[in-house]
Amino acid sequence: MKKIILLLSAAVVLISCSKVGKDEYIISGTAKGVENGKTIILEKQDESGMGFVAVDTVKVENGKFEIKGKVTEPAFYTIQLEAAASKVPFILESGEIAVVIDKDSIQNTKVSGTYNNDEYVKFNDEIKVVQKKLMTFQKSNMQAMTAAQQTNDTVVINKLMKEYTSIQEEVGTASKAKYLSYAENHPKSFITALIVQGLLMDPSTDVKKMETIYNGLDETIKNTKPGKAVKTKLAEMKAPSVGATAPSTGDAK
Repeated sequence: MKKIILLLSAAVVLISCSKVGKDEYIISGTAKGVENGKTIILEKQDESGMGFVAVDTVKVENGKFEIKGKVTEPAFYTIQLEAAASKVPFILESGEIAVVIDKDSIQNTKVSGTYNNDEYVKFNDEIKVVQKKLMTFQKSNMQAMTAAQQTNDTVVINKLMKEYTSIQEEVGTASKAKYLSYAENHPKSFITALIVQGLLMDPSTDVKKMETIYNGLDETIKNTKPGKAVKTKLAEMKAPSVGATAPSTGDAK
C-alpha cells in the first residue's frame, strides 16, 4: 500500500510540474553567446507550402528566450536567429520543446523534448548515414569537376557525372527503403504521415503498402493536415479514372 501511495504521489508531482496544458507549447531556448536584444523569429509554412511567414518574435535576454502559444496538431515550423543565413526546422507540437542555438553554425542547433522532435532528429541522423556516400563523393570531386568545367574537359565531366548518377541511384534506393522501414514501424510519428504523403507522389510506389501504413496510423496522426491529405490522395488513386469503362453488372438483354 505504501508503494502505491508513493507512486501516486510521484505521478501528482510530475503532473503539477508540467508547464503546459492541453494544446499548449513552450519553446525554451538557449542562445549562448548571442547578444541581448537579438530577435528570434518563429515561422510557419504559408498556404502554398513553399515559403514561411512569421507568427511570433521574441528577444534574447541573457542567452535565453521563451516562446509560448497554442497548437492543435503537429506541424513543421522554423526558428530563425536575426541575421542568420539559415533557419532551424522543427516540429511545433504540444509540450515543452528545448532549443539550443549554435550561433556559429545554425545547422548544428539542437531541438529536443517532445516525441516528434526527438524522432525527427533520430530520423535525420539515420538518413545522413545513408546519404554519406553521395556527400563524400561530391566533396571529394568538387575541385576536379570545377577544373574540368573551366577547361571544357568533357571526358572528365562525363566520367564524374556517370559516377555521381550511379551513386545517386544507389543512395536513392537505400533512402526509400529507410523511409518505408521507418513508416512501417512508427504509426504514432508525424514524420510517417509526411513520408507516406511524399512517397505517394512517386509513380513507382506500392500504393497498397501505403494504404496499409495509413490504416495503421494512430488517429492523432490521421487527423493532421498531411494525414488528411494522404487519405484524400489514396481515395483519388482508388477512384476510377474519368472516361474509364464502368464494370459490367450483367449481360445485356
